[in-house]
Amino acid sequence: MPTTIQHLPMPVPPATHPLTSRHVAVIGAGAAGLVTARDLRREGHSVVVFERGDQVGGTWVYTPKTECDPIGLDPRRTMVHSSLYNSLRTNLPRESMGFLDYPFVAKDDPERDPRRFPGHREVLMYLQDFTREFGIDELVKFETEVVRVGLVDDLKWKWKIKSKKRGKDETTTSTTPGHVDEIFDAVVVCNGHYTQPRIAQIPGINEWPGKQMHSHNYRVPDPFRDQVVVLIGSSASAVDISRDIAGVAKEVHVAARSVADETSGKQPGYDNMWFHPMIESVHEDGTVFFQDGSFVLAGIILHCTGYKYHFPFLETNGIVTVDDNRVGPLYKQIFPPALAPWLSFVGLPWKVVPFPLFELQSKWIAGVLSNRFALPSQEKMMEDVEAFYSSLEASGMPKRYTHNLGSSQFEYNNWLAAQCGCPEIEDWRIDMYKACGKNKRARPEFYRDEWEDHHLVLQAYEDFIKYTSHQVSERCISQ
Repeated sequence: MPTTIQHLPMPVPPATHPLTSRHVAVIGAGAAGLVTARDLRREGHSVVVFERGDQVGGTWVYTPKTECDPIGLDPRRTMVHSSLYNSLRTNLPRESMGFLDYPFVAKDDPERDPRRFPGHREVLMYLQDFTREFGIDELVKFETEVVRVGLVDDLKWKWKIKSKKRGKDETTTSTTPGHVDEIFDAVVVCNGHYTQPRIAQIPGINEWPGKQMHSHNYRVPDPFRDQVVVLIGSSASAVDISRDIAGVAKEVHVAARSVADETSGKQPGYDNMWFHPMIESVHEDGTVFFQDGSFVLAGIILHCTGYKYHFPFLETNGIVTVDDNRVGPLYKQIFPPALAPWLSFVGLPWKVVPFPLFELQSKWIAGVLSNRFALPSQEKMMEDVEAFYSSLEASGMPKRYTHNLGSSQFEYNNWLAAQCGCPEIEDWRIDMYKACGKNKRARPEFYRDEWEDHHLVLQAYEDFIKYTSHQVSERCISQ
């Protein structure tokens, strides 16, 4: 089906303040940065996107390259942005993944992956299609790394961005050729959060003689051939990678907090995979002890333990911090109250359907910057943030799960949609997310190729025809 959209100017509703065009920097040209750039420009802002790579796509740009430090702790290492492994397929169906007004549909092209749960290359090509459709590449400064983002001392609410072309000397000053200083009204941070590894803290690890790796540096299973591997984690990547390496490894032992005594033991369908509770300790003779008292002699520990939020370029004089993987304080996961709306973040939430969420966040930011939407006072925003943090604490949610939305994501999306005058998220998207999760639990090996929600796929395509017709070009038109 066609995906070309006729783009009409957005109608301007009555505003309390005159609508204003801002000069806005977007950091990162992954999915979040691309849709943010589009929606900022749609709103009438001038936009510059800074991208350290040589193409759009962010984490969806696969590279066989890995870092020299396989566990990702050496601050001097040359960092690789993407964490994709070669066999990765989406764990969400394409119908629910796409941006709200640019459906992610299969292309009638032999070069494309038509599967409902496609491989990573197809997602990158979708983002490339999106970029061409909306002319975003003309806004992007490729191979340009942001070195520092900070407020300008003598200009109220202006930001100075120091950038450099990749490959220049890190230690050179702002007056050295290769560095550029630019002034912006606002900055939107879209640099992703799948680059800086989080590592499990394991008693005795300094004396343990084996090798360690983080999944950030996992690409193919070959290095694990005939090895005894302990894999830590239970996320989507941990599940995929454990099965990937089970085809070549001698033994795979998966350790996870979610494994209780009754679920430990040999994994059904595998002769060489076992589930265990978390690691208790490791020892200099190579043994790895688990919390249930079992142990194994292993040669490799593979950390599939997630990532840290990391903004080495951002200088806010302590206003925005990362504490136990909580980026804060942030109003509605986006705006630091003391710096709003001139600094914002798109894409921090996890355990979500990412692209539609990015789109709603970016529409709200764009409208707030133009004065079309109003934020509460700084005091009201801080009260909201503190109430949110208190609710997490009261429910026993660890601080590091602040940005884990999970089942609350659709309530969050609908709140954003209401702020922007957009329709609520369609019921089929919510039902499809739930159906996929249920199918994944019931058929973890086969859910990507066997499903029963065909009626929801039909509903999705009925909506896609409406979104992409020449009569309906903008889903989100302010009331």
